[in-house]
Amino acid sequence: MTELVRVAALTGYFETMSGLGHDPRPLLKEQALSPDLLVNPEQLISARAATRLLERSAAVTGCMTLGLRMAEGRALANLGATSLLIAHQPTLRQALIALREFRARINSTLVLHIEEFGEDAILREDFALQRPEPSRQSSDLALGVLMRLCTEVLGDAWSPRAVCFSHERPEPAELPVFNRVFRCPLQFDSEFNGIVLRQSDLDRPSRRADDQLARHARKLLDSVMSPSDRTATQDVDQLIRMLMPAGRASIQNCAASMGVTVRTLQRMLDEEETSFSTLLNAARKQLATQYLANPRLRITDIAEMLGYSSIGAFSRWHKQSFGEPPRLARR
Repeated sequence: MTELVRVAALTGYFETMSGLGHDPRPLLKEQALSPDLLVNPEQLISARAATRLLERSAAVTGCMTLGLRMAEGRALANLGATSLLIAHQPTLRQALIALREFRARINSTLVLHIEEFGEDAILREDFALQRPEPSRQSSDLALGVLMRLCTEVLGDAWSPRAVCFSHERPEPAELPVFNRVFRCPLQFDSEFNGIVLRQSDLDRPSRRADDQLARHARKLLDSVMSPSDRTATQDVDQLIRMLMPAGRASIQNCAASMGVTVRTLQRMLDEEETSFSTLLNAARKQLATQYLANPRLRITDIAEMLGYSSIGAFSRWHKQSFGEPPRLARR
């Protein structure tokens, strides 16, 4: 699968770097990106290059809130041609469904999960890169943008129950940026990146809903593009990431969740030239990179979160996958 993202994903990058007193051009050159290429927000660029650009920029500037500073200046219109359709959906739930429907046109590597538990719901975001990359800045940026979308639909007075981050708690001097963007309790060292809200918020009528404009936007979009059909690979990848922390990321559970037999699911994946073990291993690689970057998470905890029953099994897998044990990788 081609890993692409709209240039609009970097909206605010130049302004943020300028505000930090740094010239972004050498960093763009490192990732084979040119300033001229970034003029058109609809231009598609490598998602991996965009992710690396933000991580390198945060490291060079020493600003670990770079992604959130970019998110502060975002508007729903930055989602491009799909923003009109999303903005005028009748509820937040329908807006999020529309967002997922056209995600390949916005960011082909960002996966949004909606999980409901009793009175609560979690909007969880994961990056599904074929090869793992540190992505703290991209994750914070994506959460900030998702927060702006929810606020656009539910109104400025709305706030979530909490926002969770898989990375460690930032320095005290950096917390004001988090508080400005999210305006709610913050949980760090979490098992996931996501927004916790009331389940009722998902179905609250939107203050901006306009059925006629939504239908008009749908016709416009259908005339120039069709939503990317979901593949078995995408469905299984999403299920793996949802089931893994509970130790339930098996092909049997994924098949049951999709309403098919294990043999049928294997055949579907074969037709898409992949396999369940390949997808499971790719998800583990991405999450292992993310979790090990957080020094507050014990390696024992990471092993459990990735579905390993012992730290020994996790260490053997990590050495086989990355060429070194997890303790050395963390150092």
